[in-house]
Amino acid sequence: MATFEFPWLTTLILFPLLAALPIPLIEAKEAKTIRFYALSVGLIDFALMVCAFWSGYNPQNPGLQLVERYSWLPQIGLDWSLAVDGLSMPLILLTGLITTLAILAAWDVKEKPRLFYFLMLVMYSAQIAVFAAQDLLFFFLVWELELVPVYLLISIWGGPKRTYAATKFILYTALASLFILVSAFAMAFYGDNFTFDMQALGLKQYTPGFEALLYLGFLVAFGVKLPIFPLHTWLPDAHSEAPAPVSMLLAGILLKMGGYALMRFNVEMLPHAHITFAPMLAILGVVNIVYGAFAAFAQTNMKRRIAFSSISHMGFVLLGIAAFNDLGMSGAMLQMVSHGLIAAALFFTTGIAYDRTHTLAMDKLGGIATKMPITFALFVAASMASLALPGMSGFVSELAVFLGFATDGIYSNSFRVVVIFLASVGLILTPIYLLSMVRRVFCGTQSFKFPELLQDAKPREVFVAACLLLPVIGIGFYPKLATQFHDVKTVALAAHVQELLPAGNDRLLAFRSQWSAWEGENTFPTPITVAEALAPTLGVLD
Repeated sequence: MATFEFPWLTTLILFPLLAALPIPLIEAKEAKTIRFYALSVGLIDFALMVCAFWSGYNPQNPGLQLVERYSWLPQIGLDWSLAVDGLSMPLILLTGLITTLAILAAWDVKEKPRLFYFLMLVMYSAQIAVFAAQDLLFFFLVWELELVPVYLLISIWGGPKRTYAATKFILYTALASLFILVSAFAMAFYGDNFTFDMQALGLKQYTPGFEALLYLGFLVAFGVKLPIFPLHTWLPDAHSEAPAPVSMLLAGILLKMGGYALMRFNVEMLPHAHITFAPMLAILGVVNIVYGAFAAFAQTNMKRRIAFSSISHMGFVLLGIAAFNDLGMSGAMLQMVSHGLIAAALFFTTGIAYDRTHTLAMDKLGGIATKMPITFALFVAASMASLALPGMSGFVSELAVFLGFATDGIYSNSFRVVVIFLASVGLILTPIYLLSMVRRVFCGTQSFKFPELLQDAKPREVFVAACLLLPVIGIGFYPKLATQFHDVKTVALAAHVQELLPAGNDRLLAFRSQWSAWEGENTFPTPITVAEALAPTLGVLD
Protein backbone atom coordinates (compact mmCIF):
# COMPACT_ATOMS: atom_id res chain seq x y z
CA MET A 1 0.00 0.00 0.00
CA ALA A 2 1.25 3.49 -0.82
CA THR A 3 0.68 5.99 1.99
CA PHE A 4 0.46 9.77 1.85
CA GLU A 5 1.06 12.29 4.61
CA PHE A 6 -1.72 14.80 4.07
CA PRO A 7 -5.22 13.40 4.79
CA TRP A 8 -6.59 14.19 1.35
CA LEU A 9 -9.50 11.77 1.42
CA THR A 10 -10.65 12.78 4.89
CA THR A 11 -10.60 16.38 3.72
CA LEU A 12 -12.59 15.57 0.60
CA ILE A 13 -15.26 13.79 2.66
CA LEU A 14 -15.54 16.13 5.63
CA PHE A 15 -15.25 19.47 3.83
CA PRO A 16 -18.70 19.38 2.13
CA LEU A 17 -20.28 17.92 5.27
CA LEU A 18 -18.85 20.57 7.58
CA ALA A 19 -19.51 23.33 5.04
CA ALA A 20 -23.16 22.26 4.93
CA LEU A 21 -23.69 22.79 8.67
CA PRO A 22 -23.68 26.65 8.60
CA ILE A 23 -26.18 26.83 5.72
CA PRO A 24 -29.28 27.00 7.99
CA LEU A 25 -27.62 29.94 9.80
CA ILE A 26 -26.89 32.01 6.68
CA GLU A 27 -29.00 35.15 6.73
CA ALA A 28 -29.97 36.04 3.20
CA LYS A 29 -33.08 37.70 1.87
CA GLU A 30 -32.52 35.99 -1.46
CA ALA A 31 -31.52 32.42 -2.21
CA LYS A 32 -28.69 33.67 -4.44
CA THR A 33 -26.26 33.86 -1.51
CA ILE A 34 -26.94 30.25 -0.53
CA ARG A 35 -26.58 29.11 -4.13
CA PHE A 36 -23.20 30.77 -4.53
CA TYR A 37 -22.09 29.34 -1.19
CA ALA A 38 -23.05 25.77 -2.12
CA LEU A 39 -21.53 26.10 -5.58
CA SER A 40 -18.29 27.41 -4.08
CA VAL A 41 -18.11 24.42 -1.73
CA GLY A 42 -18.64 22.04 -4.64
CA LEU A 43 -15.99 23.74 -6.77
CA ILE A 44 -13.44 23.84 -3.96
CA ASP A 45 -13.93 20.17 -3.15
CA PHE A 46 -13.64 19.23 -6.83
CA ALA A 47 -10.47 21.29 -7.10
CA LEU A 48 -9.09 19.49 -4.03
CA MET A 49 -9.86 16.15 -5.73
CA VAL A 50 -7.92 17.14 -8.81
CA CYS A 51 -5.03 18.37 -6.67
CA ALA A 52 -4.99 15.23 -4.52
CA PHE A 53 -5.01 12.81 -7.43
CA TRP A 54 -2.58 14.90 -9.48
CA SER A 55 -0.02 14.96 -6.68
CA GLY A 56 -0.61 11.70 -4.82
CA TYR A 57 -2.12 9.15 -7.20
CA ASN A 58 -0.03 6.95 -9.48
CA PRO A 59 -2.13 5.36 -12.28
CA GLN A 60 0.55 2.67 -12.75
CA ASN A 61 0.13 1.38 -9.20
CA PRO A 62 -2.69 -1.20 -8.92
CA GLY A 63 -2.63 -1.12 -5.12
CA LEU A 64 -4.35 1.18 -2.65
CA GLN A 65 -3.08 4.75 -2.52
CA LEU A 66 -3.66 7.84 -0.38
CA VAL A 67 -4.20 5.41 2.49
CA GLU A 68 -5.60 6.83 5.74
CA ARG A 69 -6.52 4.77 8.76
CA TYR A 70 -7.64 6.03 12.17
CA SER A 71 -9.14 4.07 15.01
CA TRP A 72 -12.70 5.29 15.49
CA LEU A 73 -14.69 2.90 17.71
CA PRO A 74 -12.27 0.10 18.62
CA GLN A 75 -14.87 -1.55 20.88
CA ILE A 76 -16.81 -2.65 17.80
CA GLY A 77 -13.87 -2.76 15.40
CA LEU A 78 -14.92 0.34 13.44
CA ASP A 79 -12.09 2.28 11.81
CA TRP A 80 -12.02 5.44 9.74
CA SER A 81 -10.22 3.68 6.89
CA LEU A 82 -9.92 5.30 3.47
CA ALA A 83 -7.96 4.63 0.27
CA VAL A 84 -8.36 4.76 -3.50
CA ASP A 85 -7.30 2.66 -6.45
CA GLY A 86 -8.28 2.27 -10.09
CA LEU A 87 -11.80 1.16 -9.18
CA SER A 88 -12.63 4.13 -6.96
CA MET A 89 -10.51 7.06 -8.18
CA PRO A 90 -12.35 7.62 -11.53
CA LEU A 91 -15.74 7.39 -9.79
CA ILE A 92 -14.74 9.91 -7.12
CA LEU A 93 -13.79 12.36 -9.87
CA LEU A 94 -17.09 11.61 -11.59
CA THR A 95 -18.88 12.33 -8.31
CA GLY A 96 -17.14 15.67 -7.93
CA LEU A 97 -17.92 16.78 -11.47
CA ILE A 98 -21.56 15.72 -11.61
CA THR A 99 -22.44 16.92 -8.10
CA THR A 100 -20.93 20.34 -8.74
CA LEU A 101 -22.80 20.61 -12.04
CA ALA A 102 -26.01 19.42 -10.35
CA ILE A 103 -25.69 22.25 -7.82
CA LEU A 104 -25.31 24.69 -10.70
CA ALA A 105 -28.25 23.04 -12.49
CA ALA A 106 -30.43 23.63 -9.40
CA TRP A 107 -29.94 27.39 -9.62
CA ASP A 108 -33.67 28.07 -10.00
CA VAL A 109 -34.77 26.13 -6.89
CA LYS A 110 -36.84 28.56 -4.86
CA GLU A 111 -38.59 26.33 -2.33
CA LYS A 112 -36.56 25.83 0.88
CA PRO A 113 -33.19 26.53 -0.76
CA ARG A 114 -31.27 26.17 2.52
CA LEU A 115 -32.49 22.62 3.06
CA PHE A 116 -32.03 21.71 -0.61
CA TYR A 117 -28.37 22.72 -0.80
CA PHE A 118 -27.69 21.33 2.66
CA LEU A 119 -28.89 17.91 1.51
CA MET A 120 -26.91 18.16 -1.74
CA LEU A 121 -23.66 18.76 0.16
CA VAL A 122 -24.35 15.98 2.69
CA MET A 123 -24.96 13.59 -0.18
CA TYR A 124 -21.72 14.82 -1.79
CA SER A 125 -19.76 13.74 1.29
CA ALA A 126 -21.48 10.38 1.59
CA GLN A 127 -20.92 9.50 -2.07
CA ILE A 128 -17.19 10.16 -1.88
CA ALA A 129 -17.00 8.13 1.33
CA VAL A 130 -18.70 5.13 -0.33
CA PHE A 131 -16.02 4.97 -3.01
CA ALA A 132 -13.13 5.57 -0.61
CA ALA A 133 -14.17 3.38 2.37
CA GLN A 134 -11.88 0.46 3.22
CA ASP A 135 -13.69 -0.61 6.40
CA LEU A 136 -16.79 -2.69 5.69
CA LEU A 137 -18.82 -1.36 8.62
CA PHE A 138 -17.87 2.22 7.72
CA PHE A 139 -18.87 1.43 4.12
CA PHE A 140 -22.30 0.31 5.33
CA LEU A 141 -22.79 3.49 7.38
CA VAL A 142 -22.00 5.89 4.55
CA TRP A 143 -23.99 3.72 2.11
CA GLU A 144 -27.00 4.26 4.36
CA LEU A 145 -26.22 7.95 4.88
CA GLU A 146 -26.48 8.80 1.18
CA LEU A 147 -29.99 7.31 1.05
CA VAL A 148 -31.48 9.92 3.41
CA PRO A 149 -30.75 13.05 1.30
CA VAL A 150 -32.07 11.33 -1.84
CA TYR A 151 -35.29 10.39 -0.08
CA LEU A 152 -35.84 13.95 1.18
CA LEU A 153 -34.88 15.59 -2.12
CA ILE A 154 -37.45 13.51 -3.98
CA SER A 155 -40.20 13.70 -1.34
CA ILE A 156 -39.98 17.50 -0.95
CA TRP A 157 -39.01 18.81 -4.40
CA GLY A 158 -40.39 16.00 -6.59
CA GLY A 159 -43.45 15.78 -8.82
CA PRO A 160 -47.08 14.97 -8.02
CA LYS A 161 -46.33 11.35 -7.00
CA ARG A 162 -43.16 12.24 -5.10
CA THR A 163 -44.21 10.64 -1.80
CA TYR A 164 -44.87 7.29 -3.46
CA ALA A 165 -41.62 7.41 -5.45
CA ALA A 166 -39.50 8.45 -2.46
CA THR A 167 -41.05 5.82 -0.19
CA LYS A 168 -40.52 3.12 -2.78
CA PHE A 169 -36.90 4.21 -3.20
CA ILE A 170 -36.13 4.12 0.53
CA LEU A 171 -37.91 0.79 1.07
CA TYR A 172 -36.07 -0.95 -1.75
CA THR A 173 -32.62 0.44 -0.99
CA ALA A 174 -32.82 0.35 2.81
CA LEU A 175 -34.12 -3.23 2.94
CA ALA A 176 -31.46 -4.31 0.44
CA SER A 177 -28.81 -2.69 2.65
CA LEU A 178 -29.63 -5.21 5.38
CA PHE A 179 -27.90 -7.80 3.20
CA ILE A 180 -24.73 -5.69 3.40
CA LEU A 181 -24.92 -5.53 7.19
CA VAL A 182 -25.58 -9.25 7.63
CA SER A 183 -22.83 -10.18 5.18
CA ALA A 184 -20.42 -7.75 6.83
CA PHE A 185 -20.83 -9.31 10.27
CA ALA A 186 -20.70 -12.81 8.81
CA MET A 187 -17.36 -12.03 7.17
CA ALA A 188 -16.04 -10.23 10.25
CA PHE A 189 -16.77 -13.13 12.61
CA TYR A 190 -15.55 -15.81 10.21
CA GLY A 191 -12.24 -17.40 11.17
CA ASP A 192 -9.94 -16.57 14.05
CA ASN A 193 -9.57 -12.80 13.63
CA PHE A 194 -12.51 -10.40 13.98
CA THR A 195 -12.12 -7.49 11.58
CA PHE A 196 -14.03 -5.22 9.23
CA ASP A 197 -10.91 -4.31 7.23
CA MET A 198 -11.74 -5.07 3.62
CA GLN A 199 -8.20 -6.09 2.71
CA ALA A 200 -8.08 -8.60 5.56
CA LEU A 201 -11.56 -9.89 4.75
CA GLY A 202 -10.51 -10.50 1.16
CA LEU A 203 -7.64 -12.73 2.36
CA LYS A 204 -9.80 -15.01 4.49
CA GLN A 205 -10.31 -18.55 3.19
CA TYR A 206 -14.09 -19.07 3.16
CA THR A 207 -15.76 -22.41 2.54
CA PRO A 208 -17.39 -22.61 -0.92
CA GLY A 209 -20.95 -22.68 0.41
CA PHE A 210 -20.37 -19.80 2.83
CA GLU A 211 -18.67 -17.69 0.16
CA ALA A 212 -21.58 -18.37 -2.20
CA LEU A 213 -24.08 -17.10 0.39
CA LEU A 214 -21.97 -13.97 0.93
CA TYR A 215 -21.81 -13.43 -2.83
CA LEU A 216 -25.58 -13.75 -3.21
CA GLY A 217 -26.17 -11.42 -0.27
CA PHE A 218 -24.01 -8.70 -1.81
CA LEU A 219 -25.53 -9.36 -5.23
CA VAL A 220 -29.01 -8.59 -3.92
CA ALA A 221 -27.85 -5.50 -2.02
CA PHE A 222 -25.91 -4.01 -4.91
CA GLY A 223 -28.29 -5.35 -7.53
CA VAL A 224 -31.02 -3.09 -6.19
CA LYS A 225 -28.78 -0.04 -6.56
CA LEU A 226 -27.40 -0.97 -10.01
CA PRO A 227 -30.32 -1.93 -10.66
CA ILE A 228 -30.68 -5.55 -11.81
CA PHE A 229 -33.98 -6.94 -13.09
CA PRO A 230 -36.32 -7.64 -11.25
CA LEU A 231 -35.02 -5.37 -8.45
CA HIS A 232 -35.28 -2.28 -10.65
CA THR A 233 -38.86 -1.04 -10.25
CA TRP A 234 -37.97 1.81 -7.87
CA LEU A 235 -35.81 3.53 -10.49
CA PRO A 236 -38.39 4.67 -13.11
CA ASP A 237 -40.65 6.04 -10.38
CA ALA A 238 -37.79 7.86 -8.66
CA HIS A 239 -36.57 9.41 -11.91
CA SER A 240 -40.01 10.46 -13.11
CA GLU A 241 -40.73 12.35 -9.88
CA ALA A 242 -37.26 13.66 -8.94
CA PRO A 243 -36.21 17.17 -10.01
CA ALA A 244 -33.64 17.21 -12.82
CA PRO A 245 -30.56 17.88 -10.60
CA VAL A 246 -31.47 14.93 -8.39
CA SER A 247 -32.00 12.72 -11.45
CA MET A 248 -28.51 13.73 -12.55
CA LEU A 249 -27.13 12.38 -9.27
CA LEU A 250 -29.30 9.27 -9.35
CA ALA A 251 -28.24 8.23 -12.85
CA GLY A 252 -24.76 9.68 -12.79
CA ILE A 253 -23.51 8.47 -9.41
CA LEU A 254 -25.90 6.34 -7.35
CA LEU A 255 -26.28 3.61 -9.97
CA LYS A 256 -22.49 3.46 -10.27
CA MET A 257 -22.24 2.62 -6.58
CA GLY A 258 -23.87 -0.71 -7.35
CA GLY A 259 -21.44 -1.50 -10.17
CA TYR A 260 -18.44 -0.38 -8.14
CA ALA A 261 -19.48 -2.46 -5.13
CA LEU A 262 -19.97 -5.57 -7.29
CA MET A 263 -16.40 -5.24 -8.55
CA ARG A 264 -14.99 -4.42 -5.12
CA PHE A 265 -16.80 -7.07 -3.10
CA ASN A 266 -18.11 -9.80 -5.39
CA VAL A 267 -15.13 -9.94 -7.75
CA GLU A 268 -12.16 -8.77 -5.70
CA MET A 269 -13.05 -10.09 -2.24
CA LEU A 270 -15.04 -13.21 -3.22
CA PRO A 271 -13.28 -14.40 -6.40
CA HIS A 272 -13.99 -18.13 -5.93
CA ALA A 273 -17.74 -17.54 -5.81
CA HIS A 274 -17.47 -15.10 -8.69
CA ILE A 275 -15.94 -17.81 -10.87
CA THR A 276 -19.05 -19.88 -10.27
CA PHE A 277 -21.68 -17.17 -10.51
CA ALA A 278 -20.18 -15.20 -13.42
CA PRO A 279 -22.39 -17.01 -16.00
CA MET A 280 -25.48 -15.95 -14.06
CA LEU A 281 -24.23 -12.33 -14.08
CA ALA A 282 -23.84 -12.55 -17.85
CA ILE A 283 -27.43 -13.76 -18.23
CA LEU A 284 -28.73 -11.10 -15.86
CA GLY A 285 -26.82 -8.52 -17.86
CA VAL A 286 -28.46 -9.66 -21.08
CA VAL A 287 -31.88 -9.59 -19.41
CA ASN A 288 -31.21 -6.02 -18.28
CA ILE A 289 -30.12 -4.95 -21.76
CA VAL A 290 -33.05 -6.46 -23.64
CA TYR A 291 -35.77 -5.86 -21.03
CA GLY A 292 -34.70 -2.24 -20.44
CA ALA A 293 -34.72 -1.54 -24.17
CA PHE A 294 -38.16 -3.07 -24.75
CA ALA A 295 -39.63 -1.41 -21.65
CA ALA A 296 -38.35 1.97 -22.83
CA PHE A 297 -40.56 1.65 -25.92
CA ALA A 298 -43.69 1.51 -23.78
CA GLN A 299 -42.97 4.78 -21.96
CA THR A 300 -44.64 8.03 -22.97
CA ASN A 301 -42.98 9.95 -20.14
CA MET A 302 -39.55 11.27 -21.18
CA LYS A 303 -37.81 10.63 -17.87
CA ARG A 304 -39.25 7.14 -17.52
CA ARG A 305 -38.00 6.28 -21.01
CA ILE A 306 -34.51 7.50 -20.11
CA ALA A 307 -34.72 5.62 -16.79
CA PHE A 308 -35.40 2.32 -18.56
CA SER A 309 -32.60 3.19 -20.94
CA SER A 310 -30.30 3.42 -17.91
CA ILE A 311 -31.41 -0.05 -16.80
CA SER A 312 -30.51 -1.35 -20.25
CA HIS A 313 -27.11 0.34 -20.30
CA MET A 314 -26.18 -0.90 -16.84
CA GLY A 315 -26.62 -4.42 -18.21
CA PHE A 316 -23.34 -3.85 -20.08
CA VAL A 317 -21.65 -3.29 -16.73
CA LEU A 318 -22.85 -6.71 -15.58
CA LEU A 319 -21.69 -8.26 -18.84
CA GLY A 320 -18.23 -6.73 -18.46
CA ILE A 321 -17.95 -7.89 -14.85
CA ALA A 322 -18.90 -11.41 -15.95
CA ALA A 323 -15.94 -11.53 -18.33
CA PHE A 324 -12.79 -13.14 -16.97
CA ASN A 325 -10.39 -10.85 -18.83
CA ASP A 326 -9.12 -7.34 -18.30
CA LEU A 327 -10.78 -5.98 -21.46
CA GLY A 328 -14.25 -6.86 -20.21
CA MET A 329 -13.64 -5.46 -16.72
CA SER A 330 -12.03 -2.33 -18.16
CA GLY A 331 -15.10 -1.94 -20.38
CA ALA A 332 -17.36 -2.21 -17.33
CA MET A 333 -15.44 0.58 -15.59
CA LEU A 334 -15.48 2.74 -18.70
CA GLN A 335 -19.21 2.09 -19.15
CA MET A 336 -19.88 3.36 -15.62
CA VAL A 337 -17.94 6.58 -16.24
CA SER A 338 -19.43 7.03 -19.72
CA HIS A 339 -23.02 6.34 -18.70
CA GLY A 340 -22.67 8.62 -15.69
CA LEU A 341 -21.85 11.56 -17.95
CA ILE A 342 -24.36 10.71 -20.68
CA ALA A 343 -27.31 9.97 -18.38
CA ALA A 344 -26.68 13.16 -16.41
CA ALA A 345 -26.70 15.12 -19.68
CA LEU A 346 -29.93 13.45 -20.84
CA PHE A 347 -31.78 14.12 -17.59
CA PHE A 348 -30.47 17.69 -17.44
CA THR A 349 -31.58 18.57 -20.98
CA THR A 350 -34.92 16.88 -20.29
CA GLY A 351 -35.19 19.13 -17.24
CA ILE A 352 -34.64 22.19 -19.45
CA ALA A 353 -37.56 21.14 -21.66
CA TYR A 354 -39.74 20.44 -18.62
CA ASP A 355 -39.01 23.84 -17.06
CA ARG A 356 -40.39 25.53 -20.18
CA THR A 357 -43.28 23.23 -21.08
CA HIS A 358 -44.21 21.91 -17.60
CA THR A 359 -44.86 18.45 -19.03
CA LEU A 360 -42.90 15.26 -19.64
CA ALA A 361 -45.66 13.59 -21.68
CA MET A 362 -44.38 13.05 -25.20
CA ASP A 363 -47.90 13.07 -26.64
CA LYS A 364 -48.28 16.69 -25.47
CA LEU A 365 -45.00 17.80 -26.98
CA GLY A 366 -43.75 18.08 -30.53
CA GLY A 367 -42.35 20.73 -32.82
CA ILE A 368 -40.43 22.58 -30.10
CA ALA A 369 -37.07 22.29 -31.92
CA THR A 370 -37.79 25.48 -33.87
CA LYS A 371 -38.46 27.38 -30.64
CA MET A 372 -35.66 25.78 -28.60
CA PRO A 373 -32.89 25.00 -31.13
CA ILE A 374 -30.03 25.01 -28.60
CA THR A 375 -31.87 22.66 -26.25
CA PHE A 376 -32.67 20.47 -29.26
CA ALA A 377 -28.99 20.32 -30.25
CA LEU A 378 -27.88 19.45 -26.72
CA PHE A 379 -30.51 16.73 -26.33
CA VAL A 380 -29.65 15.20 -29.70
CA ALA A 381 -25.95 15.17 -28.79
CA ALA A 382 -26.71 13.37 -25.52
CA SER A 383 -28.98 10.92 -27.34
CA MET A 384 -26.30 10.18 -29.93
CA ALA A 385 -23.86 9.44 -27.12
CA SER A 386 -26.40 7.16 -25.42
CA LEU A 387 -27.02 5.12 -28.57
CA ALA A 388 -23.24 4.52 -28.83
CA LEU A 389 -22.47 6.68 -31.85
CA PRO A 390 -18.81 6.19 -32.93
CA GLY A 391 -16.70 9.06 -31.70
CA MET A 392 -18.46 9.18 -28.33
CA SER A 393 -17.65 7.39 -25.08
CA GLY A 394 -20.66 5.07 -25.19
CA PHE A 395 -19.36 3.43 -28.35
CA VAL A 396 -15.92 2.76 -26.86
CA SER A 397 -17.22 1.37 -23.55
CA GLU A 398 -19.82 -0.95 -25.09
CA LEU A 399 -17.37 -2.13 -27.73
CA ALA A 400 -14.85 -3.00 -25.00
CA VAL A 401 -17.49 -5.00 -23.13
CA PHE A 402 -18.50 -6.86 -26.29
CA LEU A 403 -14.93 -7.68 -27.26
CA GLY A 404 -14.03 -8.64 -23.71
CA PHE A 405 -16.87 -11.12 -23.40
CA ALA A 406 -16.57 -12.41 -26.98
CA THR A 407 -12.86 -13.22 -26.51
CA ASP A 408 -13.30 -14.87 -23.11
CA GLY A 409 -12.29 -18.49 -23.71
CA ILE A 410 -13.61 -19.66 -20.34
CA TYR A 411 -17.18 -19.76 -21.64
CA SER A 412 -18.30 -22.14 -24.37
CA ASN A 413 -18.62 -20.79 -27.89
CA SER A 414 -22.39 -21.35 -27.98
CA PHE A 415 -22.92 -19.50 -24.69
CA ARG A 416 -20.91 -16.52 -25.92
CA VAL A 417 -22.76 -16.46 -29.24
CA VAL A 418 -26.17 -16.44 -27.54
CA VAL A 419 -25.17 -13.73 -25.04
CA ILE A 420 -23.57 -11.49 -27.68
CA PHE A 421 -26.52 -11.95 -30.04
CA LEU A 422 -29.10 -10.97 -27.42
CA ALA A 423 -26.99 -8.03 -26.22
CA SER A 424 -26.78 -6.91 -29.86
CA VAL A 425 -30.58 -6.85 -29.98
CA GLY A 426 -30.46 -4.30 -27.19
CA LEU A 427 -27.96 -2.25 -29.17
CA ILE A 428 -30.29 -2.22 -32.16
CA LEU A 429 -33.30 -1.20 -30.08
CA THR A 430 -31.50 1.67 -28.32
CA PRO A 431 -31.30 4.10 -31.29
CA ILE A 432 -34.89 3.28 -32.22
CA TYR A 433 -36.44 4.34 -28.90
CA LEU A 434 -34.07 7.30 -28.44
CA LEU A 435 -34.56 8.72 -31.94
CA SER A 436 -38.29 8.08 -31.61
CA MET A 437 -38.28 10.23 -28.46
CA VAL A 438 -36.33 12.99 -30.25
CA ARG A 439 -38.84 12.93 -33.11
CA ARG A 440 -41.92 13.00 -30.88
CA VAL A 441 -40.63 15.74 -28.57
CA PHE A 442 -38.79 18.11 -30.88
CA CYS A 443 -39.98 17.42 -34.43
CA GLY A 444 -43.32 17.35 -36.19
CA THR A 445 -46.16 19.65 -35.23
CA GLN A 446 -46.91 20.96 -31.78
CA SER A 447 -49.83 19.06 -30.27
CA PHE A 448 -50.30 21.19 -27.17
CA LYS A 449 -50.56 24.94 -26.79
CA PHE A 450 -48.17 26.17 -24.14
CA PRO A 451 -49.29 29.10 -21.98
CA GLU A 452 -46.12 31.12 -22.50
CA LEU A 453 -43.29 31.71 -24.95
CA LEU A 454 -40.75 28.89 -24.84
CA GLN A 455 -37.34 30.23 -23.82
CA ASP A 456 -34.28 28.39 -25.12
CA ALA A 457 -31.43 27.14 -22.94
CA LYS A 458 -29.70 29.88 -20.96
CA PRO A 459 -25.89 30.33 -20.95
CA ARG A 460 -25.68 28.65 -17.53
CA GLU A 461 -27.59 25.64 -18.84
CA VAL A 462 -25.48 25.43 -21.98
CA PHE A 463 -22.36 25.48 -19.79
CA VAL A 464 -23.62 22.59 -17.62
CA ALA A 465 -24.52 20.47 -20.65
CA ALA A 466 -21.19 21.26 -22.34
CA CYS A 467 -19.25 20.22 -19.24
CA LEU A 468 -20.97 16.83 -19.43
CA LEU A 469 -20.77 16.33 -23.19
CA LEU A 470 -17.19 17.46 -23.83
CA PRO A 471 -15.68 14.61 -21.76
CA VAL A 472 -18.02 12.21 -23.59
CA ILE A 473 -16.61 13.34 -26.94
CA GLY A 474 -13.04 13.47 -25.60
CA ILE A 475 -13.20 9.89 -24.30
CA GLY A 476 -14.85 8.79 -27.54
CA PHE A 477 -11.93 10.02 -29.64
CA TYR A 478 -9.19 9.28 -27.08
CA PRO A 479 -10.36 6.60 -24.57
CA LYS A 480 -7.06 6.76 -22.70
CA LEU A 481 -8.33 9.96 -21.07
CA ALA A 482 -10.35 7.66 -18.80
CA THR A 483 -8.84 4.19 -19.15
CA GLN A 484 -5.37 5.27 -18.00
CA PHE A 485 -6.71 5.69 -14.47
CA HIS A 486 -8.18 2.20 -14.11
CA ASP A 487 -6.52 -0.08 -16.67
CA VAL A 488 -3.71 -1.23 -14.39
CA LYS A 489 -6.19 -2.09 -11.65
CA THR A 490 -8.58 -3.99 -13.93
CA VAL A 491 -5.65 -5.94 -15.39
CA ALA A 492 -4.57 -6.91 -11.86
CA LEU A 493 -8.15 -7.78 -10.88
CA ALA A 494 -8.64 -9.99 -13.93
CA ALA A 495 -5.29 -11.67 -13.30
CA HIS A 496 -6.29 -12.34 -9.68
CA VAL A 497 -9.47 -14.11 -10.82
CA GLN A 498 -7.69 -16.01 -13.58
CA GLU A 499 -5.13 -17.35 -11.10
CA LEU A 500 -7.98 -19.09 -9.28
CA LEU A 501 -9.53 -20.57 -12.42
CA PRO A 502 -7.75 -23.94 -12.17
CA ALA A 503 -9.36 -24.45 -8.77
CA GLY A 504 -12.73 -23.30 -10.11
CA ASN A 505 -12.65 -25.06 -13.44
CA ASP A 506 -14.64 -28.03 -12.14
CA ARG A 507 -17.51 -25.67 -11.32
CA LEU A 508 -17.38 -24.00 -14.71
CA LEU A 509 -17.14 -27.37 -16.45
CA ALA A 510 -20.24 -28.49 -14.57
CA PHE A 511 -22.06 -25.39 -15.76
CA ARG A 512 -20.84 -25.89 -19.34
CA SER A 513 -22.12 -29.46 -19.22
CA GLN A 514 -25.53 -28.22 -18.06
CA TRP A 515 -25.48 -25.55 -20.77
CA SER A 516 -24.84 -28.23 -23.39
CA ALA A 517 -27.87 -30.10 -22.09
CA TRP A 518 -30.03 -26.97 -22.42
CA GLU A 519 -28.60 -26.43 -25.89
CA GLY A 520 -29.55 -29.96 -26.90
CA GLU A 521 -33.09 -29.33 -25.71
CA ASN A 522 -33.21 -26.02 -27.66
CA THR A 523 -34.10 -24.09 -24.48
CA PHE A 524 -32.62 -20.86 -23.13
CA PRO A 525 -32.32 -20.90 -19.31
CA THR A 526 -33.70 -18.25 -17.02
CA PRO A 527 -31.59 -16.75 -14.19
CA ILE A 528 -33.49 -18.98 -11.73
CA THR A 529 -32.63 -22.20 -13.59
CA VAL A 530 -29.02 -21.04 -13.84
CA ALA A 531 -28.90 -20.50 -10.08
CA GLU A 532 -30.39 -23.95 -9.51
CA ALA A 533 -27.74 -25.46 -11.77
CA LEU A 534 -24.92 -23.65 -9.97
CA ALA A 535 -26.07 -24.19 -6.38
CA PRO A 536 -25.29 -27.95 -6.07
CA THR A 537 -21.67 -27.38 -7.12
CA LEU A 538 -21.27 -25.16 -4.06
CA GLY A 539 -23.18 -27.28 -1.59
CA VAL A 540 -25.72 -24.50 -1.08
CA LEU A 541 -28.67 -26.90 -1.29
CA ASP A 542 -27.01 -29.75 0.63
